[in-house]
This record gives sequence, C-alpha cells and structure tokens, in this order.
Amino acid sequence: MSEGIEVIGAIQWKLLLCQLACWVACYFCVWKGVRSAGKVVYFTALFPYLMLAILMVRGLTLPGAWQGVVYYLYPDLSHLTELQVWMEACTQVMFSYGIVAGTTITLGSYNKVKNNCYKDSLWLCVLNSCTSFVAGFAVFSVLGFMAEKQGLPVDMVVKSGPGLAFIAFPQAVAMMPLPQLWAVCFFIMLIMLGLDTLFAGLDNISSSVIDMFPAQMRRPWRREIFLIFLCSVFFLIQIIFTTQGAVYLFQLIDYYAVNGAGILFLCLIQCVAVGWAFGAERLCGVVEDMTGQRPFVLFKLCWRYITPLICMAGFICSFLDYQPLISSHGYVYPDWAYSLGWAISSIIVVPVPIWALVKICTINGTFKERLLVLWHPACDPANSKINKEHLLNETEMRTTSVAFHDTNDDENV
Repeated sequence: MSEGIEVIGAIQWKLLLCQLACWVACYFCVWKGVRSAGKVVYFTALFPYLMLAILMVRGLTLPGAWQGVVYYLYPDLSHLTELQVWMEACTQVMFSYGIVAGTTITLGSYNKVKNNCYKDSLWLCVLNSCTSFVAGFAVFSVLGFMAEKQGLPVDMVVKSGPGLAFIAFPQAVAMMPLPQLWAVCFFIMLIMLGLDTLFAGLDNISSSVIDMFPAQMRRPWRREIFLIFLCSVFFLIQIIFTTQGAVYLFQLIDYYAVNGAGILFLCLIQCVAVGWAFGAERLCGVVEDMTGQRPFVLFKLCWRYITPLICMAGFICSFLDYQPLISSHGYVYPDWAYSLGWAISSIIVVPVPIWALVKICTINGTFKERLLVLWHPACDPANSKINKEHLLNETEMRTTSVAFHDTNDDENV
C-alpha cells in the first residue's frame, strides 16, 4: 500500500493480469446472453454454497471457534441505540438483495408471463437472509480461532471492510492444517461470487441498451461486439484499482457510492413510482393476473408507506449523522477526496431530477396537465382521458382560430 490516496504508486502487474483474466472469463460466460449465462450460473451460484458449507464445518471444528460463535449470536445490544448501526443495516439489506440496481428487474423480464414472481420474490428474500446468517458462522468461527491464537478478544482481531476478506481470513486459513487446500476453496468461492455479480451487471446494461435501440442492436453479432466494448472500457477504468494506492480509492467508492444515501434515494423514488404513480392496487391486480394469487395487504402497505418512510428517514439521517470516512488503519482522507466521494454519490441521485425535468419540458399542455400525464402509466385510462381532453382542447382552439381567420377574411373582402 502507498502512503495515501494522493500517491497512486505503481501498477501491480500480477493484479492486472488477474483482472484481465476475470474480464475475459466473464465475457465468454455472458456473450450469448441468458442462454450461456443461465447455464454458467448453475455452477457459479451453487459452488459458493458448497465452499461455504465446507468452510463453516471446518471453522466450527477449530479451537476457539465457539468464542466467535457466541460473539456472533449474542451481540452488544447497546449498539442498537446508534443511528449508524441502523443505517448500515438498511443499506446492506438493499445492497445484498440487489434492490434499485435494476438487475433483478432485468433478469425477471426473461421469465414467462405466467411465472410465479410472487413466490420467487419471497424465496429471494428467504435465501438471501439465510445465506447471510449461515455465512456468519463461517466467518465468526474463524475469527474466534484467530482470537484464541493471538490472545485477543474477537472484536479486536479485525475490523469490517475489505481487510476481512483479503487479509484477516487468509491469515486464518494460513493457520489451519492443509492451508493450501482451504485457501484454494476460499478464493475460488470469492471469484465465483464476483463473477455472479458481473453477470447480472453486464446483462443489465446490455439488455437496457438493446431495448433502447432494438433496430441497431438486434442484428447478428451486435450484442457480442457491444459486450467486447463494454468489458474493455470497464477493464481500462479499473486499471487504477491495480495500483498501490487502489485500496484507498476502493474504500472511498464503497463508502460513498455503494453503501450510502444514493441507494436509499433511488429506493424511495421507485417505491413512490410503484406504490403511488403505477398504483399498489393495480400492481396487486397484475400479480394476480400473472400468478392467480393476490398479494397480502402487508405488501401494499410496504409499497406505499412503510418502505418509503424508512428510505426517507434513512436518506435524511445519512446527512444528519454523517461521519467522514476513515480507513481501517486510521488513515484520514484529504478534503478533496471527501469532495470526490460526494461527487461519486451524486452521480446516482442527480440523473433522476434531470430526467424528470426533461420529460416535463418535452410534452405538451399546462404544467398541471404535464404532471398528470407523467404521473400515470401510458396505458392508464386516466392518462388516456387526460390526453384525449388535451387533444380535444387543441382541436377546439384550432377550429376557433380557423373560424376567426375566415371571419377576418370575409370582412376584408
């Protein structure tokens, strides 16, 4: 590591080659769309569960593992009075479930119309939460083992952040019998999880571009060429993450962009759009038409009230309880780095009001009529009524204008 974010340092060529290999592998896994990625995912998604189970069993058999498990299952409840704890929990749930990233919506669009999305959504939440809970045993059993080896309490062994996965856990693996075996299992699991994330992200972007420009992008080999371009751009941008000062930039982006106010803001906007603009009742009707099962009333309450209020409270509190980023080893960032972090975070938020202003300015009618048109879906009867009334008003105005000009012509004659 370099001395700070202002010192980028040299490129680590081993990391650069690993990054190139990962992007090449990712491209050939998704270049044919869901037909290829869907088959690859059977391995990349299930293999981490196998590795997680192996590591958990191995971790629980280590000396001192019970100390870590007790620390995991019996936390210090006094921390629940801290606002930052709730903020971290809220953003972690959204990040873990892939909320507002668009990937779940994109992958769901490939399903058949009658697919039981209601059941899939419930299973998604259950499996995500259970995976996180079980993974805690694998992590904290190993931390308990490290604590006993070093003679320290569990909370003093390591802090949260990238150091947990790339420093602390490998150190613990090196202390085990047959360290090479467990190291291979652990890092293959991390690679599979990373590839899964990239699959969804790349498919999200490529599918969106294809849907926006179908005439150009649905021709032979256009998707493959676009994915080559996309992977190449991402690879070039991420070269900076292979330098000696990369970890500082990584933590800055992770703190301000991924886990921050931006995700809460987007979640709030989507809940308002779904629960109020599209309508919670209409959404329940759509789900019932697709699955034959109407969602519980609790879902309507969540779409309309509970989730938007939580997101709004979290978004406001993220500013009220703002704490500048300090790295795990106590490094304090310079002022320009914090400004850069807020600029990165604003990239998530700013496009929403800009696009709203563009839509308001590009349709006809008074300001109130524009808002009413944009507030309802295009196929909404209310929207059709508004457009029809606006069209009738325009026709009436044109008729009156023509009659007025005809009268003036007669008088002039």
